[in-house]
Amino acid sequence: MKWGTGYRICLKGEYHLNAVEDVLNDIIGFGNTIFWDYILIYLLIGAGLYFTLGTKFVQFRLFGNMFKVITEEAVEQSGRRGINAFQAFSITIASRVGTGNLAGVALAVAIGGPGAVFWMWMVALVGMATAFIESTLAQAYKIPDKDGFRGGPAYYMQMALGQRWMGVLFSILIIITFGLIFNSVQANTISQAVDQAFNIDPMWTGFVLVALAGIVIFGGIKRIATVAGAIVPFMAFIYILVALYVVITNITEVPAVFSLIFKDAFGLEQAFGGGAGAAIMYGIRRGLFSNEAGMGSAPNAAATVGVSHPAKQGLVQSLAVFFDTIVICSFTAFIVILYDNFYGASEDGIQLTQVALDAHIGAFGSIFLAIIIFFFAFSSLVGNYYYGETNIAFLKNNPIMLNIYRVIVLGMIMFGSLASVQIVWNMADLFMALMAVVNLIAILLLGRVAFRILQDYVDQKKEGIDPQFHYSRIKGLKNVEWWGMQDEKNQPPK
Repeated sequence: MKWGTGYRICLKGEYHLNAVEDVLNDIIGFGNTIFWDYILIYLLIGAGLYFTLGTKFVQFRLFGNMFKVITEEAVEQSGRRGINAFQAFSITIASRVGTGNLAGVALAVAIGGPGAVFWMWMVALVGMATAFIESTLAQAYKIPDKDGFRGGPAYYMQMALGQRWMGVLFSILIIITFGLIFNSVQANTISQAVDQAFNIDPMWTGFVLVALAGIVIFGGIKRIATVAGAIVPFMAFIYILVALYVVITNITEVPAVFSLIFKDAFGLEQAFGGGAGAAIMYGIRRGLFSNEAGMGSAPNAAATVGVSHPAKQGLVQSLAVFFDTIVICSFTAFIVILYDNFYGASEDGIQLTQVALDAHIGAFGSIFLAIIIFFFAFSSLVGNYYYGETNIAFLKNNPIMLNIYRVIVLGMIMFGSLASVQIVWNMADLFMALMAVVNLIAILLLGRVAFRILQDYVDQKKEGIDPQFHYSRIKGLKNVEWWGMQDEKNQPPK
């Protein structure tokens, strides 16, 4: 075969691959339009407002208490201890703080305009109440297992609502969404960042990610918690310091940035992204992708904690939403908006954030961000993996199924390292929407139970005691009789 013939075949193959990708993007795009434009935006904001009112603004009135409960050690329950509050916080932050904060925010600002940042803030503030509800329910309806505890939306759908089919549906969605698609997104962002900073072929980055992830995920929840607890706080602190430097050195421009954000949020500054509609859409999408409030992911980690009262873990996960979006996402948005050429930039996602940081701190910016995103997104890989693992156990607690899932996860990490950014993000949007709809329906049905659990916690706090939970005090609770009991005959089956 002559070289020219082979070259034409190669181009023909590439053409067909692009055509298939275009068709997939069209199908996925149609699904995203239905869910995001007509269903999820109203469901997400409506649920957040309902939970905010139903909890009497728990995210604000108990904000200070969140910092206390996050420092508590794990409590032994029915002979099991689980992980502590800070480790669960680290796992959920590991999943939350990643591409959504550094790449997703840049995409939202470049396409939706600076106003998208305002809507990210709104999603986070009402989402803090939603996060409280879903994680409190996950704690109430958790079950013991060999490593401590496990639970999440699938478990409260079955145990509280009596709808196993719903739990099975959610489990399948979260396994696909987090274990497979979201891990592709994280790997995609890492490979782009490394390529931008060091000009390293994404294939080699993929191999490294697969090797490192394999070491962690085959070690179970304890190793995942240890890795997340070591990586996340340190890297977040370093990133915040650099972002603070950018803001301080541009302090005279900060009032103008706030003005631009608020004007664009309501369509008063039409130079960006098509007005308020684009700002709202991209702000809510990227806000949900980043903080995950209402999506049903964080409750899987919240359930693993040994805690004296379910509301404590609800407060911890509410704080995680605040830290993720109001702190980390805001810093990224400021870095991008303070970059003069952010609107209409040719770079995608993380590369736009890198270019913007280069403009602020010099050529080291891309390298610094590549290192940060590697650790952030890698911690997200292992956090996302665990959400799938606990739902594999819900479907069938079988070691063979678990190992098959682990291998597929590693394969998707490799795929994400090499895939195009657009189709990966579009798939993430669609499956995130499906997952969120199922979980939001469940927690709306169970909201009153969570309200009563919160009131029980507040009542005990008013009495000056460390709240202790007992199911008999909460009207409407069922299938949680093991809570606080030491008699082995009262334990649920493992």
